[in-house]
Amino acid sequence: MKKQAFNPYLPSWEYIPDGEPYVFGDRVYVYGSHDFYNGHAFCLGDYVCYSAPVDDLGNWRYEGVIYERTADPLNTRNNMCLYAPDVTVGPDGRYYLYYVLDRVSVVSVAVCDTPAGRYEFYGYVHYEDGTKLGDKEGDEPQFDPGVLTEGDVTYLYTGFCGRGDRSRHGAMCTVLDKDMLTIRKAPVFVAPGVEYADGTGYEGHAFFEAPSIRKVGDKYYFIYSSTNMHELCYAVSDRPDGGFVYGGCIVSNTDLGIDSYKPADKIVAYGGNNHGSIVQIGDDWYIFYHRQTNGTWFSRQGCAEKIRIESDGRIPQVKMSSCGLNGGPLKAEGEYPAYIACNLFKDNDMELIVGENQPRIVQEGRDGDENPGYIMNMCDGATAGFKSFDCKGVKSIVIRARGYVHGVFEIRDKIGAQVLGRTGRVEHSTVWEPYEAPVNLSDGVHDIYVTFVGEGNAMIGSIEFVC
Repeated sequence: MKKQAFNPYLPSWEYIPDGEPYVFGDRVYVYGSHDFYNGHAFCLGDYVCYSAPVDDLGNWRYEGVIYERTADPLNTRNNMCLYAPDVTVGPDGRYYLYYVLDRVSVVSVAVCDTPAGRYEFYGYVHYEDGTKLGDKEGDEPQFDPGVLTEGDVTYLYTGFCGRGDRSRHGAMCTVLDKDMLTIRKAPVFVAPGVEYADGTGYEGHAFFEAPSIRKVGDKYYFIYSSTNMHELCYAVSDRPDGGFVYGGCIVSNTDLGIDSYKPADKIVAYGGNNHGSIVQIGDDWYIFYHRQTNGTWFSRQGCAEKIRIESDGRIPQVKMSSCGLNGGPLKAEGEYPAYIACNLFKDNDMELIVGENQPRIVQEGRDGDENPGYIMNMCDGATAGFKSFDCKGVKSIVIRARGYVHGVFEIRDKIGAQVLGRTGRVEHSTVWEPYEAPVNLSDGVHDIYVTFVGEGNAMIGSIEFVC
């Protein structure tokens, strides 16, 4: 890597969840919905795009707005949001963007000659008689389109299945003709929703939303958000239009299920919904997903982790990290912003879903203000975890903090392990102050856990390694 990569991989003031990553040429492009900081609902912004060189995944470039909310003829009043999109290259070599507005159940399509240019409205997915998909009697509502084009055929995956709603059966696959709009084969169900999962192999991880599709070798991988919401799961088939067998969870934005550094049922980050997919970049595979910030559902940020696809096709669940696309540990040198913390939890009162009273990532100002994120609500027993760092000769760790507090910060390299170092007394301050903790840290790769012990609610702006 020419530049170190972190999680979240985009600037800390950018909120692009539902990431669909693709390699086009020598760059990785990520398409997603667009949340606002302090937004009152999901997906309030226009579609924007970011890209990075395949050999420099820490160097993301803002490509600008690629599609405006009002570009769809159904949204000229600008009273609907653009939900999670996906992009595919059509038989004509053009780029087609599929999406659903938030209050209609039809699939819209836009087109562009380049991956990240200005997309123009193209039309609605429809049957041969012109009836829109989703409007025909018997159609289930369309949601979260994912697309895969092979030759002159495009496979469109859609669906949303909530608990208690037996009118929705599962994820659907619809086959489109080479015009990218006309239905060649009507929708069929490819993964069951929670109300129809018994006896299918999907029990406990039934389809909820966020369908995405990738081809790996001669196998088709269906990636989706399960009914648990916080996890991205996968199913595998020999064909794109059915036969998918449940495979497992790839990533959880709470790290539930990971038992390598904690008990499997311990929550180490407050979760929420999830959406993303896998992509091969060079020789490596990654999963893109998102995390919740600001104590709400509505300010989500894209993250990514390196994954492993086994020879038998399995994808083991991967733990969340701070280094993400870096390809390995971060260098334990100099200062790192606190917003790259991948774990935020308290010793007690742990809840699955993000909330205002929990430690959380925030920023100064309004949406769009280019201010770095930081951690707030570090109350007694709250821990921020950073993964992972290649340490050589580290003598101390400096925590930059502020807030109306009395206490200390403790440093560990494992959850529940002995304290490796403590800062001096942290006192009331309205500006960022450095607090140094001499540490007994051997050379090698370490995770860093920073725990506040004391009264009040501290804020952490950064951590710094002193060698």
